[in-house]
Amino acid sequence: MRKALLAVLLLCVGGLAHGRQEIRLWHGMSGALGVELDRLVERYNASQKRYQVLSYFQGPYDEAMAREIRRRGARRAPHVVQVPDAATADMLRSRAAQPLWQVMKQARRPLHAKYLPAVSAHFADAEGRLLGLPFTGTTPVLYYNRDAFRNAQLDPAKVPKTWSEMPDALAALVESGQSCGLTTAWQSWVLVENMSAWHNQRFATAPGGASNAKGGAGPRLTFNNRLMVRWISTLASWQKAGYFTYAGRADEAEARFASGECAMLTSTSAAYAELRTRAGFDFAVAQLPYYDDFDDAPGNSLIGGAALWALGGKSAAEYRAVADFLAWLARPAVQAEWHQRTGNVPLTTAAYDLTRKQGFYERHPGHEIAVRQLLSRPAAEALPRIRLGGLAGIRGIIDEELEAVWTDGKAPLDALNAAVRRGNLLLDKANP
Repeated sequence: MRKALLAVLLLCVGGLAHGRQEIRLWHGMSGALGVELDRLVERYNASQKRYQVLSYFQGPYDEAMAREIRRRGARRAPHVVQVPDAATADMLRSRAAQPLWQVMKQARRPLHAKYLPAVSAHFADAEGRLLGLPFTGTTPVLYYNRDAFRNAQLDPAKVPKTWSEMPDALAALVESGQSCGLTTAWQSWVLVENMSAWHNQRFATAPGGASNAKGGAGPRLTFNNRLMVRWISTLASWQKAGYFTYAGRADEAEARFASGECAMLTSTSAAYAELRTRAGFDFAVAQLPYYDDFDDAPGNSLIGGAALWALGGKSAAEYRAVADFLAWLARPAVQAEWHQRTGNVPLTTAAYDLTRKQGFYERHPGHEIAVRQLLSRPAAEALPRIRLGGLAGIRGIIDEELEAVWTDGKAPLDALNAAVRRGNLLLDKANP
């Protein structure tokens, strides 16, 4: 009898354990960011008893992951997948996703979160309805070594605000013995896409006047303009003078800054926390410099990052679980904590206000600079967010052409013209 009762009890416990609706999350967050995500998932699972999120690290979202999702089919594919901003248009074109607003509406779980305009504009449809849940967000900022400034007899409280002020500072740093004055990470995103937006210049256009190709047919790249020719020419001349150093396409420049080799760095604001642990010197964060003879500068910088997308082909019960989880992630307290612990910018106005009220920016002023750049210009006056099919490939083309300038002496105008020509061919394939 005891054995029979024990068997019944185990079956009941097992039934309760398996009574939760499970949903699978695929993501590409490794290191400290992955640890923080797993911590959030554990907290959510412990906060209620109806749903269970299973989190799986799959590496970056690329063609390989997209193929794997298609291979598995709707039933065996994950319920939620992390997709970087560069793949947003490709995700929409694939029709693999269930729009977030539909998921929330069907589950009767409306999102009350108000996202920053720079965020919602990229992940929403023409009617302003969210297609995926914005989750990670970052924008480029200027990092500078305050100790190196002091050594060069420069005031560390007066970092150059404009590019016209920069040569004097770079000259002083190099003359003081600094082997590298300025470097950059993620050059296509920082030097071309964001510099264009920061000066309110179009990176791409579409017929009918739709800027940055959002909502228009037949997009065309247009960044081979006066601003960009001037900018890349300036960097090329700084490289010859020893002021600017190219470090690589990804985040290689961050290591050169953290080692003290380079005195200034333009890179993602999300690198702040990691740089703080690696740098053995006093450094600070400043706003991206701009050309002050451009009337529309500074504009708004662009937000990069990723959203969580619900995939199609799931049951109503599964979508209720997805809606509950994503609504929990959108809570102001969760968003504020994620921002403060990871270095990603706050994505909602409520999370930003809460973080400010908690005094976080008084203790870490560098974290607010990125937010102010995103809000520098009213949303109605700013150019829309870039949303192009094949953007990852276009960035690779820009990297190649810029490297030809840095390493082979290719003329900046020729490199930019080639990047636009090659990129437009790719656009024709990716945006039929």
